[in-house]
Amino acid sequence: MTIDQQPQQPQQSQQPMKDRLDYDGVSPFPGAQQHPAIGGAQIWLTATIVILPFLALGVAIVLAWGQGVALTDLLLAAVFYMVTGLGVTVGFHRLLTHGSFTASPWLRVALAGAGSMGFQGNVIDWVAVHRRHHAFTDRPGDPHSPYRYGTGLRGQLRGLAHAHLGWLFADDVTPVERYAPDLLADPAMTRVARAFPALCALSLVLPFLAGWAITGTLYGALTAFLWAGLIRIALLQHVTWSVNSLCHVIGDRPFKTRRHDRATNLWPLALPSFGESWHNGHHSQPTCARHGIGRGQIDPSAAVIRLFERLGWASDVRWPDPERIQRLRTGPLSPAPAGD
Repeated sequence: MTIDQQPQQPQQSQQPMKDRLDYDGVSPFPGAQQHPAIGGAQIWLTATIVILPFLALGVAIVLAWGQGVALTDLLLAAVFYMVTGLGVTVGFHRLLTHGSFTASPWLRVALAGAGSMGFQGNVIDWVAVHRRHHAFTDRPGDPHSPYRYGTGLRGQLRGLAHAHLGWLFADDVTPVERYAPDLLADPAMTRVARAFPALCALSLVLPFLAGWAITGTLYGALTAFLWAGLIRIALLQHVTWSVNSLCHVIGDRPFKTRRHDRATNLWPLALPSFGESWHNGHHSQPTCARHGIGRGQIDPSAAVIRLFERLGWASDVRWPDPERIQRLRTGPLSPAPAGD
């Protein structure tokens, strides 16, 4: 199933179809104020995954006080950031969610495993949520739209918080049977999804072992664990979540998208997001392998896909069509409006 084929509505937390069709693009989503939060052990697990990596930065600063950060730690952090980040952008997003290209079976599994090490949820849940986001972008049904509480200042600030982090704590289950049936039917992907806890543990153990092997000290292993493990995870998480939040509020919209879809291009995030922040370009052509479809827009994920294609590991790559791009142009670059 490609994202161009509209999935059916989710079975839980759905509004009547009339509410979806009558949405004016400005008002709060129906029922937004009564949206329940998750509870029990799940909320503590989610909070730990969100907060612990960020707190590690404070510990790392204390350890580095007066002696700086070791080059080894920064290099390891960069390597693990690239591996896990590209696993999310190239694997989870462009390959598995949108089918932007076909990958060799081993590459498909490798990318899914690398993305799982980014602590953003198991591959099947991630894909299902993102497909639902595209089905209902910035209107009722979107799990993490910053316009959930309306377009007024107070509602917009609350919406940004929801789009960045709040949606992770909302009791709004996306049914994977409806949005990712292809992955549920894929034995390799179901195994990767079940292995998510182990892959998260591996994402922390590998930096620790690498730091120990390089420095030969427990202290070196600990600082590598902090910088290439927890802090790297925190940075990748917040960059990804910024695409959900900032890239629907701040930036330019040079290409036409569907009604109410306010996805923007935000250039400062282009490199840390590996090209994902060319979000308006992506939402104008969701299945395209390149998101930076404008002139001079750097897209590292697309470059990696191109490399895979040349190596014979990827095929059927959906590259931009210049004529289609021209048809999608809305005119001069302009800021994203408050409402449609």
